[in-house]
Amino acid sequence: MNRLTTSQGEFDLARFPENPRDPLRAWDAADEYLLRRLEGAESEPVLPSGTVAVVGDRWGALATVLAAQGPLQITDSYLTRRATQANLARNGAAPDAVRMLSVLDPPPERVDLLLVRVPKSLALLEDQLHRLAPAVHAGTVVIGTGMVKEIHTSTLKLFERIIGPTRTSLAVKKARLIFCTPDPALPRTPSPWPYHYDLPDDVGVVSGRTVTNHAGVFCAERLDIGTRFFLKHLPDRTGPDRVVDLGCGNGVVGTAAALANPDAAVTFIDESYQAVASAEATFHDNTGPDAEAGFLVGDAMADMAPASVDLVLTNPPFHSHQAVTDATARNMFHGARTALRQGGELWVVGNRHLGYHTQLRRIFGNCVTVAGDPKFVVLRAVKR
Repeated sequence: MNRLTTSQGEFDLARFPENPRDPLRAWDAADEYLLRRLEGAESEPVLPSGTVAVVGDRWGALATVLAAQGPLQITDSYLTRRATQANLARNGAAPDAVRMLSVLDPPPERVDLLLVRVPKSLALLEDQLHRLAPAVHAGTVVIGTGMVKEIHTSTLKLFERIIGPTRTSLAVKKARLIFCTPDPALPRTPSPWPYHYDLPDDVGVVSGRTVTNHAGVFCAERLDIGTRFFLKHLPDRTGPDRVVDLGCGNGVVGTAAALANPDAAVTFIDESYQAVASAEATFHDNTGPDAEAGFLVGDAMADMAPASVDLVLTNPPFHSHQAVTDATARNMFHGARTALRQGGELWVVGNRHLGYHTQLRRIFGNCVTVAGDPKFVVLRAVKR
């Protein structure tokens, strides 16, 4: 946990799940720059009356500091929502001080102050701006923020095309602000997302099938090479297994497991609302509307009962926003071990250089390499 000092007070903030060994803070220089601008450190204060919407707040720092304004927080991240709830509580704010919406919930009808933390995914930003554009009016104050490496010409063009004329601030501590003036004359067109594409012909049981990707889901326009490798080396199992596609993304791995073993009960889990919606569409489009599966937005395996699962399949992320970290993978591996039955298996695909085999041996006491190429390995660990 770290303390953020602002003109509105000091705030103890942490990421979720909270890990004392994790050195990463719940905010960065981009959040600080935006808060200083709102508080008037850079010019006149900017806190108009009316509806305040905070989009893409990563760990609830912005929503927590602005809780007195009763903001809406709009996020694609379950972990962000949990972090915000915890940060509000530890700083004495009421649980309902911030109204929380997912990016798939109906947007507010009117927004008077729109604050956008620029996401890593340009597609997610595009989708968010399209969804919120009808709520923006000529008097809406629109401010984006991000680190310099996150804000590109393409970022500014999206604001310009969807909301209105856009300019940027000077960089401070490698952070930058985006100022956008709403243009009511711009046409309010619907979001082009979700996106659909067909899988290649060499990925086993899902060859040639159609995948649905909502905005922000990893590799939105094509199958990523790690998952492609994984699909060629999935376990060959039959019978009434309980299978989890952990960090499911668009759900292609879990869908492959369901098609290969119709007796399996598959649960798709991701912390992204857009990912789980993508997985649900991918599964039903390829197995039929009556096929059954579970779809869960959550913190890895935290909501799965201990010793209830036979097989976990995962391609874990090794980034948390822009930071490279193995904390998410570790959390997934520990959760999988708890949820697996005796003899249950965790199958992992990952970049060879990440060294997941070391973690798996530490957690499970065993790990074997199922397949590998110069870039990727598929690993199997068994709960003894």
